Parts: sequence; structure tokens; C-alpha cells
Amino acid sequence: MVRNLNHDTFLVIRYVKRRLTVLIDIDGKHEWRDCIDVPGVRLPRGYYFGTSSVTGDLDHNHDIISLKLYQLTVERTPEEEKRDREVFLPVVDNLKLPGMEAPLEPMSGLALFLIVFFSLVAIVFAIVIGIIVYNKWQEQSRKHFY
Repeated sequence: MVRNLNHDTFLVIRYVKRRLTVLIDIDGKHEWRDCIDVPGVRLPRGYYFGTSSVTGDLDHNHDIISLKLYQLTVERTPEEEKRDREVFLPVVDNLKLPGMEAPLEPMSGLALFLIVFFSLVAIVFAIVIGIIVYNKWQEQSRKHFY
């Protein structure tokens, strides 16, 4: 989305009260669009933010022109302070990964029967073809007396 544009693209990352929000301006219109909004993000204290413009394959050129960081003072209850001190690894509450929405339903008896039946038919068919090919090969090898 941001390749080969004639204007600068901007990205805003906000982390306020366990909510991570990313806003983007890739159209050059100075209008922010929501990219992602994740509630329940708990980041540990004492870590640092880092950025990189390396793409891995080194076939794209990205420049980080500016990076502005602000520390917001947010009033917290003693309970929130205690909970935030106990976070040692980044965690997201109630995270649902793509593709992990619901477990698959078990197959019906008919579907299971049909899968097993056709699998067995295919195995028997492969064995019969194998026997025929083997017999033809043996016939051919017997005819080669010198």
C-alpha cells in the first residue's frame, strides 16, 4: 500500500490505558484512517521501542524521516498500578487469532463412512494395478532369454 508513492506516508501508534491503536495516512490527504484497534494490551515497564526500515529482502527502500515519542501522564488507581507492575511479558487479553474462531465440528457418520469407503476402494485399486504391472514386468523379463 505504501510503495512507489509521490508523497510521505504517516503512522501513529498510541498505547493508552491498555488500548493499542494504529492510525495511518497513506493517501497524502492529512486524514487519519483506523488501521487497528486492540483493547486489553498489557505491555511491561522498562522496555524500549525500536524501529527499522529494513524489509528483509532489501528490494524496497523505506526511510524513517521522523520519530516522535511522548509519555502521557495517566491517572491510575492503586489496583491498576499493581496489575501493571506484575506484567513481565507483553500480553493481550482475550486475543483471538485469525483462523482460530471456533473449533471444527466433528464429521457426521455418513461423511466418515464415505471417506473410509472410498479410501479403501482407492487402496484396493492401487494394489490391483500394482499386481497387473508387476505381472506384465515379469512376463517381459521371461521373454529375454539370450
